[in-house]
Parts: sequence; structure tokens; C-alpha cells
Amino acid sequence: MMSSTGTEPQAPAQGPASGGSSGPGAAGQPTAPAAAVQRAGRLLLVEDDALLADLLARKLESAGYVVHVAGLGEDGLSLIDAHRFDAVLVDLSLPDVPGQAILRRLRQAGSHETPILILSGESDLSVKLEGFSAGADDYIVKPFHPDELVARVGAAIRRSQSSTPAEIRLGPLLVDLHGRKAMVNDQLVPLTGKEFQCLAFLAMRRGSTVTKEMFLAHLYGGRDEPEMKIIDVFICKIRRKLADAGATNVIETVWGRGYTVSSDG
Repeated sequence: MMSSTGTEPQAPAQGPASGGSSGPGAAGQPTAPAAAVQRAGRLLLVEDDALLADLLARKLESAGYVVHVAGLGEDGLSLIDAHRFDAVLVDLSLPDVPGQAILRRLRQAGSHETPILILSGESDLSVKLEGFSAGADDYIVKPFHPDELVARVGAAIRRSQSSTPAEIRLGPLLVDLHGRKAMVNDQLVPLTGKEFQCLAFLAMRRGSTVTKEMFLAHLYGGRDEPEMKIIDVFICKIRRKLADAGATNVIETVWGRGYTVSSDG
């Protein structure tokens, strides 16, 4: 988004209060259709300043990200429960809950691999240290240039991905995340693309329950989603193919919630 002078404005330290509005992408919907960008990743921006949120979301979208915006901390937490994000950007001064509370909830929930970037007008060292102690990966002081934010988000995601294991073993099952394939006792399991995405999503969150809503958001990005029962169909097919290859009882049903795989594999 360009200013009237032809230069890109810096993100302001303060802006008009939004009254808790979620700004662009109301109700947490992405602020641009998927067809408009080549996806670089899915981001959550929790910022109650609607003007600033709009500026940052548009800049991030232009860099290829799909951006969900929440104006309240509780809305952000609800989105975190429903989606898998490549990075989360959080303002510390939210009208309902402190930004640090969101960080702690994320880390306590086991989302250790998701980069969290704090956006704050507070430059005091003690506040920064508190943010890092709560689990932040980066701390960006307002005002900042949107280009700097894009660069730091990209760097945080690259660091996160470099620490992601290339393979995850679940008993006799080996999930090759880089090769996008599953093997049981060195035998290739013939999974479709969506089936592998489901299995890899479960493997990456092993020990945690993955709801059907989370599956749909991960597979379809919140757009043109089929009926929720499609997840049961995918899981049924994955289980059958794994069993045929010699790996049974890998995926467990959590009745009324979703599916999980054991963290003991």
C-alpha cells in the first residue's frame, strides 16, 4: 500500500482504536483470495489497530502470505485452535487479554515450532525480556517499516522450517516430510496428495488432538471447503492403506473431537 507521496509509510506506533474489530478478514477470514497470491505461508496477525492491521496485512499478502486478522486476543486464540499457522504476529496491548497471555497459551499448548513475533510500541528492555521469556521468537518495536516486517517474518519461518525434522517415525511407519511420502517397513504406502497432507499434519502434531475443523483449514485454507465428513473419508482410506502395508492402529479416534497419533511412536 503506497502513500500519496509515492513512498511506503512506516507502521505507526499508535493508531485509532478499533473497538476490538477484527479489521480486514473479519471473523478471522483470510484478507485476500488464494488465487491472488502465490502462497508463501499462512499468518495470524493479532492487532486491534484496524488501520495498522490493514496496512500490514496488505503488505504481507503482496509478499505471498495468506493473512488472518484478529482484533481481539480471544479471537486470535480461537483461530489458533482452528488453523495451523506458519507464524503468529501479536500486539502486546490488546483490549481484552495481554499479548503475553497469547504467547504463553501457544507454548503451553505445544506449539513450539510456530514462530511468534511481538509487535509493540514499548521499547523498554524489561518488557522485551518478558516477551522472550513468554516464548517470543522476535520483538519488533513500532514504528517500523512494513518491508522490515516482511523480512523478519520470512527469516523466522525459515529458521522454524530448518529445525523441522525431515522424517517422523511412528512405530513401523516413517513419514518423510521432505519427500512427501510414507513408508512402512521400507514399503511405499500409495497415498494421494490430500491423504499424505492429513497424515503429515497428524504426525507433526503427534500427541495432540487434531479436529476436523483444523484438517479442513489445513487442507483447503478456509476456501471452497467440502463437507466435514470428507475428513472421515480421508482417515478411513489412510488407515486401510497403512494396515495393508502392515501398520495398524496408528491413527486413533478421539470421539467427539477428531484424531490423534501417539507421541510414543
